[in-house]
Amino acid sequence: MRYDFGSDNTAGMAPAALDALVAANTGYARSYGTDDVTARAADLIRARLDADAEIRFVFSGTAANAIALSMLAWPHEAVLAHHAAHICTDETGAPGLFGHGLGLIGLPGFSGKIDPAALKLALDEPEVGHRQPPAALSLTQSTEYGSVYTEEELRHLIEPAKARGLGVHMDGARLANAAAAGFDLGQIARLDVDVLVFGGAKAGANCTEAIVMFDRKLARRIDNRLKQAGQTASKGRFLAAPFLGLLESNAWETGAAHANLMAQRLADGIAAKSTFVLAHPVEANAVFVRMPPEAHQRLNDLGWACYRFDDGSVRFVCSWATQEDAVDELLAAIATL
Repeated sequence: MRYDFGSDNTAGMAPAALDALVAANTGYARSYGTDDVTARAADLIRARLDADAEIRFVFSGTAANAIALSMLAWPHEAVLAHHAAHICTDETGAPGLFGHGLGLIGLPGFSGKIDPAALKLALDEPEVGHRQPPAALSLTQSTEYGSVYTEEELRHLIEPAKARGLGVHMDGARLANAAAAGFDLGQIARLDVDVLVFGGAKAGANCTEAIVMFDRKLARRIDNRLKQAGQTASKGRFLAAPFLGLLESNAWETGAAHANLMAQRLADGIAAKSTFVLAHPVEANAVFVRMPPEAHQRLNDLGWACYRFDDGSVRFVCSWATQEDAVDELLAAIATL
């Protein structure tokens, strides 16, 4: 393998995150997230979001999403989400496990964005005793197809959901890329999102994410819930330290901006130097290309890892670590297909 464009998860830790992890390893600290490193990291997240919120750090995005959704829906209820959302396609039923049976209802929409008309139809569906009624709406920013919701687009989804009494969850695994694309993080709380997963792993941290509860009532007994789920770290500072390093240095933003720039470089090159077409707008750090299976296999054989996604297009994902030379060499390889 020459370079792995299959996911931004394949990159290592950003230097700022790694340095902060090493620094947190000096001396002693209080256990279970009651340490100064965790407190400082949480304060920096609140500052980025321009909101007061209860924050906990956990081991994975899957657990963060599933636990967050279990706060918003009872076991006999369901969560509305785009049908390609990570919770629907890549978490092996974790929301149902952590939510003791809560269901998922997939909705359509271009490039990973929920179609407001489809949401309205789902909200207007009559409730009967034989189906799980929706109790929450889950939104992904940026989406699984690399698009970025505008504030207005989010408002047109959140307001009707709230009017029906639904809670709102946001999966922000690639929130840094959305912010680098111009999305105002301060809008999340003002749009009345109840709980956010603030992404760390894809932004250059290790396997750590933050659950941000804008509605502090959701935090009642949250530490008991996390402990039962195996998500309470005795040495909690090592979950928070990478966030501290990324946010203190602004590498959370600059790394995402670099990833977005590399994705745009790749997209521009594919449009100019190949016969392949883009399947979705390139707004964050992912590029989706319509490519026959034979061409995709040939690219893999040449050492360029990329992934065939749910809609049949081939996904290329850039990260904080993606180099211009690698993008240009990939483009040269694509031009030979």
